[in-house]
Amino acid sequence: MAPRILLARHGQTEWSLAGRHTGRTDIPLLEEGRGGAKLLGERLHRAPLGGLRGVEVRTSPLARARETCELAGFGDRAVVWDTLMEWDYGAYEGMTPAEIQAGRPGWLIWRDGVPRGETLTEVSARADEVVAWARSADRDVLVFAHGHILRSIGARWLGLDLDFAARIRLNPTSLSVLGWAYGEPAIETWNDCGHLTA
Repeated sequence: MAPRILLARHGQTEWSLAGRHTGRTDIPLLEEGRGGAKLLGERLHRAPLGGLRGVEVRTSPLARARETCELAGFGDRAVVWDTLMEWDYGAYEGMTPAEIQAGRPGWLIWRDGVPRGETLTEVSARADEVVAWARSADRDVLVFAHGHILRSIGARWLGLDLDFAARIRLNPTSLSVLGWAYGEPAIETWNDCGHLTA
């Protein structure tokens, strides 16, 4: 069996709701985020996924990802992994894209990066580490993490440069699956939030 990686973005927070760049600031889940995490867990535990027995689980150490993992029912199986932390936004931490573009018209994080934070090369290297781990054995993996690092993992799974991640948005509490098609890395499901509206 070719290994797949299931990507779970953390639930809604005050900053994600406002569109603020939330890197290493440890923002808690809103009540909406906690409810969404439970719904995600219900989805992961019913058919066809059936609790993902035998799946290796890892989570970002940041509270919003860890709590999403716990509320989804995987806290006792998850290993905390710093590699899954969100992008360090440096000087842009807590700012919205509109606020940043007021000073840097046309700015795009996937092309221009951030001052005094992680470089595009550093983020890409972390994403590559996750991809290499996911492909290292014949088992699926499940990760709980953050929007930009998960989008980076999506781009690197496909063998594409990090700027491709600008084209694959992710909502809070979404589920995505990266797998294979005709022997090549592929997106099976992306930004699926069906469990939030069912």
